[in-house]
Amino acid sequence: MVTVSTSKSYHHGDLRAALLGAGLKALATTAVEDISLRQIARDVGVSATAVYRHFPDKRALLSAMADAGIEQLAQEQQRAAQAAGEATAFAATGRAYVRFALAHPALFRLIFAYTCPRGETVFGNSLAARMLQEFSTRYTASEDETRLLVIQAWSVVHGLAMLMLDGQLPPDDAMIDQVIDPQRLFRLAG
Repeated sequence: MVTVSTSKSYHHGDLRAALLGAGLKALATTAVEDISLRQIARDVGVSATAVYRHFPDKRALLSAMADAGIEQLAQEQQRAAQAAGEATAFAATGRAYVRFALAHPALFRLIFAYTCPRGETVFGNSLAARMLQEFSTRYTASEDETRLLVIQAWSVVHGLAMLMLDGQLPPDDAMIDQVIDPQRLFRLAG
């Protein structure tokens, strides 16, 4: 997680990380379209031109923020998997995905606001993507089955997250647990 200096003047350390942290902090209270590189510079205590040494434009900053969001999501999924134990780790990562979306709606939406090269997902080769692939491989016998399970699992958790974020379903922990229950999902699919 990126930390933000509370100092009004920036004098040392990693300016890129400080700018990124200020952007993430701003995202919690400011609409993406209203985030300003000049305001981020003021928040960190540097000149507006200093920002451009690290982020040539707003899109570059937003892209870096999305990457940081993917990393935060993956870390939360990894903690959930470890806490759950081997038998229920896969479902725990899905529940963590939905809970991350509900806890960080603007960041979650930002992650998906950028297009990626055709045939790739926003997760690329991130920890989140590797975990999904690894867990899916455990339950399948072929590459085709693994790919299908990846799509099915991601569709369920992403769909549930979006339905809750958009107010179509209440953001209810019990519902998250019931919907992302591997026994129920595999029984329905079979």
